[in-house]
Amino acid sequence: PGTPGGAKRATTFNDQTEKKKNDKSEPGTPGGAQTFLRASGEASKQTGMKVPTTFNEMFLFNAAVMGFGDSPWMQMVLQQFDKIVTNVANSYRLQEECDVLSLVMAKYKGTIKLSEFKAVMLASLRSLVPKDWDSEHEVAWGWLWENVERMLKSLMGKPAIQEKALERLILSLTEESVGYLRREVFKRFFALAPAGQDYFKQSTTRLYWIADKIVEMTMEMYREPKKMVEDISALGLRHVGYAIPTEFFAPFVSGAVEVMQNLTKDDVAEDAFRWSLTLISKVLVRTIMEGSTIVMKAINTNNAKALQKAVAVSPRGKRAIELLNITVGTQSISPLYWAIESGSLNTAEAMIKDLLTIRADRDNYYYGCDDLFERHPDIIQKLSTDAEAILPALLDGLIWRSRMALHGQRRVNYYVKHLIVDADGKFSKALEWLVDQEDPKVICHLVVVLFADLLWQRLAMQDFVLSKLWLIFTVSVFTVSQSVLPHMEETGELLIVIFALRMLIYTGSLGMLMAKQVKEFTKDLKARNVVYVAGKIPVPQYLTEWTQVASLVLVIMLCIILAEEPILYCLGDTQGLLFNYSCPAAETHLEIYSNCSMIAALLYWMLVTDISIISTRISSYVLVAFRVLSELFLFLSAIIFVTLAFATSMSSLNQSTKDFAGVSKSFMSLIEIFLSMYPTSHYEYIMEEPVLLLTIAVFNTVCLIFLLTLLVAQINTAYGAIYDDMLGYARLNRGRVVCDIVASVSNKRWEHFVASLKLDGNLEFNEGDVGFAGGIQVLEPSGLHPTTQEQIRRFGGSTSPALHWPAEPTDDEDNKFERLEKLVTRATKQMTGSRSRSSKSKSGGGSSMSGSGSESQSGSQISSEGGSDKA
Repeated sequence: PGTPGGAKRATTFNDQTEKKKNDKSEPGTPGGAQTFLRASGEASKQTGMKVPTTFNEMFLFNAAVMGFGDSPWMQMVLQQFDKIVTNVANSYRLQEECDVLSLVMAKYKGTIKLSEFKAVMLASLRSLVPKDWDSEHEVAWGWLWENVERMLKSLMGKPAIQEKALERLILSLTEESVGYLRREVFKRFFALAPAGQDYFKQSTTRLYWIADKIVEMTMEMYREPKKMVEDISALGLRHVGYAIPTEFFAPFVSGAVEVMQNLTKDDVAEDAFRWSLTLISKVLVRTIMEGSTIVMKAINTNNAKALQKAVAVSPRGKRAIELLNITVGTQSISPLYWAIESGSLNTAEAMIKDLLTIRADRDNYYYGCDDLFERHPDIIQKLSTDAEAILPALLDGLIWRSRMALHGQRRVNYYVKHLIVDADGKFSKALEWLVDQEDPKVICHLVVVLFADLLWQRLAMQDFVLSKLWLIFTVSVFTVSQSVLPHMEETGELLIVIFALRMLIYTGSLGMLMAKQVKEFTKDLKARNVVYVAGKIPVPQYLTEWTQVASLVLVIMLCIILAEEPILYCLGDTQGLLFNYSCPAAETHLEIYSNCSMIAALLYWMLVTDISIISTRISSYVLVAFRVLSELFLFLSAIIFVTLAFATSMSSLNQSTKDFAGVSKSFMSLIEIFLSMYPTSHYEYIMEEPVLLLTIAVFNTVCLIFLLTLLVAQINTAYGAIYDDMLGYARLNRGRVVCDIVASVSNKRWEHFVASLKLDGNLEFNEGDVGFAGGIQVLEPSGLHPTTQEQIRRFGGSTSPALHWPAEPTDDEDNKFERLEKLVTRATKQMTGSRSRSSKSKSGGGSSMSGSGSESQSGSQISSEGGSDKA
């Protein structure tokens, strides 16, 4: 009795299904789906229609069968239904979900009959669990929907009216009203909750911005309720990190509503503002309550010990997750990232160390490396940019080193899988991020050296050498054609060889270099990768590398050489030879040709130095040489300045020496004297001019003694400063090349390389002790990194993942110093108190025995307390 018509039809529909259960249908298929398959017959097989197996699928199917398929509002309810059901025991949360659902349904313009949803819901549940369904389920689910229906009916029709009223109110606010709202909201709040002033430390303009945002959110809650709930949940999770007490939200809402009451006499608009802001505060409070874990509270203290205590009660199977993820609804926050972003680096470092500590019971090993990189694939980049100081702690945690040595060798496991391969099996960007950081010490960490050398030796080095073979070949050809053969006896065959080699340079080397320049220029132009020189001149980003600049200048020089080629100008005057470069037409071009040829040769050899990265030792030497060039340029600048100063002063002398007649001649003569190239015979003329001789002596003293000695000191200091890091700079240089080459490696070759590493195979710790996968095991000399403590923390007892780990031993040294400090402080206070009491007793005429008795009593107290502390 009282069953809606739709429910009756669903019951009849299911009864018919039970009667025909012997028909051919898929075993175990729910009743509604069985009828669907029977009714559709072969047509359903031909169309490939999926059998409903979930509540949502069964609901939509039954809604279509029962004639409610054209009711889009049911899908709105269905999307919120899971949250409604899972929070049925929480009346406040149930009301919140119904409030949000009413806002969503307010966007629907048609007729809504909530009783129809109940009929489809019960029919779907009966179809999904026909064996378990009974009258108690019927009553329970009916009761749930009756409560939901009651809440929704009390709100139906109101959101649309309230939205319009609130919109009118906000649009009617004048500049003066907005200013009043901004000022008074926080004044009322601070009056209602004075303690709230301690949590608002921003500037007044920031508080005004927050007030504007609040008014905007109340309006957006009506317009886009689902999006706003997600945004508010994300905001609430951020407030978890700020440690904002939830009891401040109620007075804040009250204060804001009081201010709005003074700005309008429209009761509907006031109601709309109050209801929307109350819903926002409910979502915020609920998010903060659900997200406020003991881990987040420990992060706010920035105390490593507090964090250790917080995670000590976590189940061993969920310990890593509690450090990496807090989820509220569809939003989530990472406690680790929050600690980094909020500057709590002590707790961030403690979290990383805890995650990368290997713990074990008899059945399982627990290591948070996989959880860390799966949750945060960009953790290397995050630490490189925001928390550089704790990056070494992460890299140290990827190493396990055995404390036992055998035959002078020690086992070491490097868990570098996630530094080499990303979640999709492609080349990880970890090395690129480390190179971009440009820290020569981090790049020399043992973990980075291991996986970077693997990539270099097995993938990048072969391609790099092959790419440089052409450069070496072209340098050889250019040197032979420009520097060797032209100085040999001219013959017809020799000229043919010279012409052939030069054409090879023009077509092969010049063509390839020009193609690369055009490619890089076009790439940066499309991506708009531009840097500004001197703040004004735009330059493509690829020209920030000296090798690219040298290549560009080389292209220009080769183009000039080609345009001034003597053989081309002598084609009409071969002098009986097939090719000739010694003719009158070519003489005017030889000067430019030879100068550009010299510059091109130097540029070629400069590019050859790039091959030095094959050896980190040679590369580090080359890099050091380049880095001290700045000191040499400063020295040359000083020499030019001093020489010009002395040259101008000498030109003003009344002397008859021709070498110093004028500024230009004086300048060149002084340069020759500095370089010991000045003719000895010319010193006789200088001896005849005492003032000139004295001036030259002063010049030599300044340049050869002072400036040259200063250059030696500068280079020595600069070399000492970068000596410790020169290997790191060499590895950074190689790392850039590795990233560029590996990124272009074929998928087949990359997959073969990854398979050869056997990263999915479990690694042994010690003999017979098989651990987990994700690393590479190597043997190192036992004396290289001596280890006396076992790095794996092993525990006995139950092996259930639901239990927390037993208490771990703490650092006794710190505790000893703390106890000693407390003991000394307490003893000092007691001694000071006893002396003051003794002086008072003497001044009052008391006996000395009372003072000594007091002191002895005080001494006994100190010793007893000290004994207590010691115990």
